[in-house]
Order: sequence, then C-alpha cells, then structure tokens
Amino acid sequence: MALAFDEFGRPFIILKEQEQKSRLRGLDAQKANISAGKAVARILRTSLGPKGMDKMLQSPDGDVTITNDGATILEQMDVDNQIAKLVVELSRSQDYEIGDGTTGVVVMAGALLEQAERLLERGIHPIRISEGYEMASRIAVEHLEHIAQKFDFGVTNIEPLVQTCMTTLSSKIVNRCKRSLAEIAVKAVMSVADLERKDVNLDLIKVEGKVGGKLEDTELIYGILVDKDMSHPQMPKQIEDAKIAILTCPFEPPKPKTKHKVDIDTVEKFQTLRQQEQKYFDDMVQKCKDVGATLVICQWGFDDEANHLLLHRNLPAVRWVGGVELELIAIATGGRIVPRFQELTQEKLGKAGLVREKSFGTTKDRMLYIEHCANSRAVTIFIRGGNKMMIEETKRSIHDALCVARNLIRSNSIVYGGGSAEISCSIAVEAAADRYPGVEQYAIRAFGDALDSIPMALAENSGLQPIETLSAVKSQQIKEDNPYCGIDCNDVGTNDMQEQNVFETLIGKQQQILLATQVVKMILKIDDVISPSEY
Repeated sequence: MALAFDEFGRPFIILKEQEQKSRLRGLDAQKANISAGKAVARILRTSLGPKGMDKMLQSPDGDVTITNDGATILEQMDVDNQIAKLVVELSRSQDYEIGDGTTGVVVMAGALLEQAERLLERGIHPIRISEGYEMASRIAVEHLEHIAQKFDFGVTNIEPLVQTCMTTLSSKIVNRCKRSLAEIAVKAVMSVADLERKDVNLDLIKVEGKVGGKLEDTELIYGILVDKDMSHPQMPKQIEDAKIAILTCPFEPPKPKTKHKVDIDTVEKFQTLRQQEQKYFDDMVQKCKDVGATLVICQWGFDDEANHLLLHRNLPAVRWVGGVELELIAIATGGRIVPRFQELTQEKLGKAGLVREKSFGTTKDRMLYIEHCANSRAVTIFIRGGNKMMIEETKRSIHDALCVARNLIRSNSIVYGGGSAEISCSIAVEAAADRYPGVEQYAIRAFGDALDSIPMALAENSGLQPIETLSAVKSQQIKEDNPYCGIDCNDVGTNDMQEQNVFETLIGKQQQILLATQVVKMILKIDDVISPSEY
C-alpha cells in the first residue's frame, strides 16, 4: 500500500485497517480481472454447439445436475470471484431476456477479454479499447439486421418456427427427438399466443415431468395436468362435461378464532355436537350440489367424514391442490376461485369437457387430466424420461425452445446459425476498421477477431480442425459473398446453413453481442481492486 506523509514527514494511514486489505492496481488489476472472466468462459466453451459436452454439477446437499445450458451451469457453480460473478449475471440476463444463447454470450465475452489483454500489453489505454469495442458492436448489430431474413408464419404454417426450435434443441441432450419436441413447443406457444399483440404469456404453459416411460412419450395436453388424485378411491375416475367448483376455503366445521373449551358431561350433549357437525357438512355438500357442481377442487383438505359424505352424495373431489395450479385451472376452465362458501354461485363454476384420472406403470402414481376446457389458453407439456436428471434437462431444453418460439412471434427476423452470422459480422467489422483513424481501429479489429471465436469453438467441439475449417468458411463467404456459410458441425456435407435449416433469432444474436460488449467494457474500466485479505 502507498504510504502518505504529512508536511512534518510523519506517515499516516489512509485506508482503515489497511494492513489487512490486499490491493491490486493498474495493469495488474486488469490482468487479474481478465483472467477471471476468461476462466469462466473457458468452462463453457466446450458446451457450445450441437456437439457440445454436458457439465455435471453437484450441489452441497448432494443433488446432481447434468446440463448443457450455460445459464444453469453458471447458476449452479459457486463462483467466488467478483468479476466471475459479473459473467454469471451476464448469462442470466441473456436467459431472462432471450432464453437462448446463454453459452454463446459468455464465450463471446471471454474472447473479447482475451483480445483486450493483448491490446493492453501493447500499451493501449483501456478506455480507448472499450470505445473501439462499442463502435464495433454497433457495426456488428447493424450488419446483422442487414443479413437477417424475415419469414412469414401463420396459425396453419408453423414449419419455420419448428425449424428454428429444432436448431435450439439440437445442442441439447434431447436432440434425438428434437423434431417432436420442437413441434410440441411451437404448438404450445401458438395455442397461448396473442398474434394481434405479438405477445406470448409463458406462464400459461405448464411444464410437468414424471419419471418413467421414454422421451418419445412426451405429450402436449390442451388442458391442465394436476399431480393429485381423487380424494376417495371409490369416486368415479372419469367425468364428462364436468362443472368444477374451485374452492380455497377449508371443507370442515368452522373453528372459533378465540381460545375455547367445550364441556361435554353427558352422552346426549356429545350426540348433539356430532349431529351439528354432520349437519354442517351436509349443508356444505348440498350447497355444492345445488349450484350444479359435478367436481370439487379444494385447496385445503377435508376430514374423513366429509370425504365419506361426498362419496355418498356422488360428488367427486380433489384435495390439496396448490395455488398456482388452481389459478391455471381457473384460467383454463373459465371458472372463478371461490374463497367463501356463501359466495358459491352457478356462474363461478368452471367447465371442462373431460376430467380423467390416469395411472402410470405399476406404481400408485396417478394424475388428473382436465381436458377440452372452455378456454384452451392454458396448456401443459408433459415430459417422460428415464431418470430425474433427464427430465430436468428436458424441461430446461423445452424452456429454451418456448423462448425461441416466443421471440420469433415477437419479431420474425432470423439469421443463420452455425457461426455464419458471426463470421459475416467479423468480415464486416474488419472492413469497417479501415475507416477509423486513431487507436480505436486496433480495438475494432480485435472485436472482429473475437467474433471468430464462436465458429472456432463450434469447429473445435465438432472434432474438426478449428483454424483450417474457419479460414475455409471465411474465404468461402468472402469469395461467394454469401453470409450463410457456417461450420458444418453435423457433417452433412454442405456449409450452407440455408440448406441445413439452421436458424437463430435476430434479437437473440443482437442481444448477445450487446450484452457481451457491455460487460467487457465494465471489466476493462476497473483499474483498482481493494479487497479484505483472507486470514
């Protein structure tokens, strides 16, 4: 630490407890920060693309996660370094905003940091580097719009959407049935999409998983799936044209809120008390019957006595249904959630064409399907798979596919994947660098080199010769002036991504470049790190 002296030559302390703090400044601080950011990017680099590897993460309490999704890997990794935390947040914001491309954005940021390190070593000021990066990112984003293509899809023609979702799913563990999963995702989004407002509420799509069966058994249910069964084993398992009463009040005699004590000294008093309770239940059940309900879904439980009475009165019931599920059931069936018994009326009942209970395999697992609803704006994707990890990973993959379909409904421009968009931007940025006098042009060229890191990582993960493949594709793009040539990861035999049908959303790509640039600028601006030293 630098010591300061007053005018009499006596040393005095500037930082409180300064001998207990460690401090990095100047170039050392930047180097340390850059290496932290690069370390995180290096972890994710191998899981980019269709041939990317998965990561297995074990949490402190022994849960194992196997995933290929950049945001999930970084969430689960316990990162300690402050700069690495910035990179984790970078992928999280890409996940919230776009939902896809979380690995690419981190790889991109790592490449930018690597290039910046070389420029810093040549003595270029970090602010000039970040200004150059800013200019270059603007050029790249504009160029992306220039090479993007719009495509039209309708309620009947969903093929373009399915193709784009298949690109997303091809880098995941589920790529062997990506066609069926992509179709499920697109149909789910189309059934809840508001095409006039170009808006999709993903809360209306519920993703449920159950261990057992195989991935191909995954299905889309136009209705709601509840992981509960009928409260009494003898109640009917299938109800057609159900009228559903959705209650959030307990199905039991009211308990006074105050402290109370009931003195019972004779048998007669006990009898009257019991009859009182029974009458209370009778009235409750009768009330439901009078309104015309044929199924009761209750948020709370009810006693065995109530259960018994419900069975006698032929009123099937489901108990302990969670709040979120109740809301979805209410949206799907067009019912209202009733908080008090007195308010139960006929208008508040939900309608469903078919309510059935389905059991799985040899286990006692049963689930309730509520289908053919009045308002089919709420759907459920029901995933089957061999084990829990597989189902969790499929849920994440489906989430990515849903986000991609939603982004395409919001803005229907696409760019081609396989690194073709990055290579094309890199060529454009290189060409634009000559127009800038001054030091910034070094940074702009470096940005162009960093863009190449994504196709390079794709080639590397696919087992191709990275530098040869990249330079071949790049020269092909320049020669043919064709921005759709990319890395042929799947060995199809053609470099043209238009033929391979590999698409990505334009907003996703632009967001990647902008977010990565912002984070790198932020990291480059830090030149002094003061941290409490470890004891």
